[in-house]
Amino acid sequence: MDRTGERGGLRSMLGAVLGSSAGELPEAVYRDLLSTLFSMRLLIVGFGLLYLIVGTLVYLKWHDWVVAALTIVAIAVTALRVHVISSYHRAGGASQGIAELRLWEWRYASLTYVFALLLAALNIRALIAHQPLVHIATISLVFTFGAGIVSRNAGRPRLCVISLALAVVPTAAAMLAHATTEYDEPFHAEFFAFEALLLLAVAAMSMGSVRHLYSSAVEHLTAKHDLAKLARFDPLTGLPNRLLLRESFQSGLKSSQQAARGLAIHYLDLDGFKAINDCHGHPAGDRMLLEVAQRLSSIVRSEDVASRLGGDEFLLIQANVQHQDQAELLARRVIRQLSEPYVIDGIEMRVTVSVGVALAPEFGVDMERLIACADAALYRSKAKGKAQVQFCVAEDYRDMGRAVA
Repeated sequence: MDRTGERGGLRSMLGAVLGSSAGELPEAVYRDLLSTLFSMRLLIVGFGLLYLIVGTLVYLKWHDWVVAALTIVAIAVTALRVHVISSYHRAGGASQGIAELRLWEWRYASLTYVFALLLAALNIRALIAHQPLVHIATISLVFTFGAGIVSRNAGRPRLCVISLALAVVPTAAAMLAHATTEYDEPFHAEFFAFEALLLLAVAAMSMGSVRHLYSSAVEHLTAKHDLAKLARFDPLTGLPNRLLLRESFQSGLKSSQQAARGLAIHYLDLDGFKAINDCHGHPAGDRMLLEVAQRLSSIVRSEDVASRLGGDEFLLIQANVQHQDQAELLARRVIRQLSEPYVIDGIEMRVTVSVGVALAPEFGVDMERLIACADAALYRSKAKGKAQVQFCVAEDYRDMGRAVA
């Protein structure tokens, strides 16, 4: 067998497992994986009770104060683990910043490592006397802990591997040392050595399971978030589509109403874009649309939203509008910026933009009616020539209402 290749494969596996971090994952995927850790309050309490039961039974059998102390510390650590989970949720859960989430993960992992060491310490202490029932009870805690770590914490592989190592390696080492002691029983050393190797083998296989479960989880969550993004963002420009636009409208409207201000819907249509597609081809047109989106994103404020409705039509939601002049100022800035020349494949191209604006609450607070009203104003802008801005008026609103009826 090629031992060099085998060791290289093991190092590769450990590297893949231990190398995972928040910085290497999409932020949304990291948040989902981390939130799983903080959904196991009952399991942590349950395992703490198992430690309490085993530790209490061993103490009642031996009256060993070391076992009593380990059990008391294990219960205290369990209480701290539950407290960290509760504090995480009170602080905002997965919605917190990445720096805060990394700190919560460190707290969770640190207490898990301490508990793993307490498991190892209980097993080491149990080996001071050759009593199989006690040994079976304590070693079963390690196997149960390992199974729980792999099945529930595989989303954070470094946590799994270190926890397994801290619980298993000292225990296995103590068992191998115990195998060297003199005891008048056939195959005493062989059975303890075999049990130690079995524990290490199970831990090694568990690491392989962690790698598989982690890869599957990341692949699934990445696909889920990619699909969610496709459902909410325009695939060409990356701007919000109608689904996300509706959410942004409700948020902007609420913010504007709380500030006793208005909201403006800007309906944009590029003038001369069809000629770009006809003369230079659709790839050039797509690149122009992408640059239009980038210019719009640089124009609007953080509280505003730029979106693509489809084709060469865009929509801006301008929140906290105090006066119509403020909306007109933004519209004219958009016309000026988007009318600047575009250089695509070394060729200078030009388009302009016509804008129709509808104001809320003057013309209602329903997004679809406001968009229709802004579209009517846009129609008048196009009729008056290129690079124009027109505001929705009462007649537009009435005509739009009759059309809907």
